[in-house]
Amino acid sequence: MNEKPILVDNKADTKVIIMAAWIALMCLYIYCDILSLFKPGQLSSMLNGRMGPFEVSSMGIFWAGLLMVIPSLMIPVSILTGASVGRIINLIISPVYLLVNIGNLIGEEWGYYILFGSLEIGVVIFIFLISLRWPRQGS
Repeated sequence: MNEKPILVDNKADTKVIIMAAWIALMCLYIYCDILSLFKPGQLSSMLNGRMGPFEVSSMGIFWAGLLMVIPSLMIPVSILTGASVGRIINLIISPVYLLVNIGNLIGEEWGYYILFGSLEIGVVIFIFLISLRWPRQGS
């Protein structure tokens, strides 16, 4: 008899799940920003020193950079820190990015941006819930 082997379904470690979610979030940010370059007038606005509704300045670019540095660093932080520290950090940072992502959608009309923003909101909620429900020893 020719039986197919049964696939083994190993449970993924919580740290790996959270790390993967931060990676997914960064990919969503990057792809959304790239697609934004195709919006009519976007490149000319950038050339005229505008970053969305804001005038480009050294501090503005610094804060925009910091906004992306934090989730970028959450990728290694999520896998390299101990469970209790990683859980606390994720429970603090994910709601901050929930607010950032909600703020980014205010007044937005472009469908692609609403799609990406909604997915980003879903990812940070997922990170928060996984962190909140972190498995405990003996459970």
